[in-house]
Amino acid sequence: MNFALEHSAEGLALRWLEQPKMLPLRIDFCSGKSAYRAAQATRKDEAIARACGLGKIANVHILDGTAGLGRDALVLAQLGAKVGLNERHPMVVALLQDALVRLQQADPKLAERLYFAGTDCFNRSDLAGSYDVVYLDPMYPKGDRKAKAAVKKDMQMFQQLIGADHDADDLLTPALTIARKRVVVKRPQHADFLNQRKPDLQVVGSKHRFDIYLTGVQHD
Repeated sequence: MNFALEHSAEGLALRWLEQPKMLPLRIDFCSGKSAYRAAQATRKDEAIARACGLGKIANVHILDGTAGLGRDALVLAQLGAKVGLNERHPMVVALLQDALVRLQQADPKLAERLYFAGTDCFNRSDLAGSYDVVYLDPMYPKGDRKAKAAVKKDMQMFQQLIGADHDADDLLTPALTIARKRVVVKRPQHADFLNQRKPDLQVVGSKHRFDIYLTGVQHD
């Protein structure tokens, strides 16, 4: 095992044992760059907010099906959505749950809109139609141009831990069952459609695009 979890006064952290000089990775929904970005976010400026229908879908309830470090989910929660986190890697699950405990202590109101939903939501038949939106941001294979691009050290660690989501295409069908309104898939600009399925709509940002698959009767 190249990684280990360690406790500190600041919370649970992930250490890359092969890179001892690298700072440990910690998820922090209360402070730091990610929290600052989320706090400064607006629905107008965030493409993810427009893609997920914030402002169009009342009291929107979102399942972040590939939660990872929870950064996109935090933005959505700060903008008023209620967001459930689905993550299957056990170390990342531990980091997320620790961060949520600290968020509950620091900002109970925000914590009401951000919660851990589970590790296998896509395999649960009881969740059909349970969320307005399912959001997906699968990891890409290491040989992909996205992975070759310069990334921050914490993301290097995360990508090394998680690896590629080789079954990403398999997520679309269950996601369409879970979502009442839409499935939103974050993709690099050059990437193929998930499961080779053309989306109904797109929101294009500066670095990524958001492919939108409508599941309700409305085509807003």
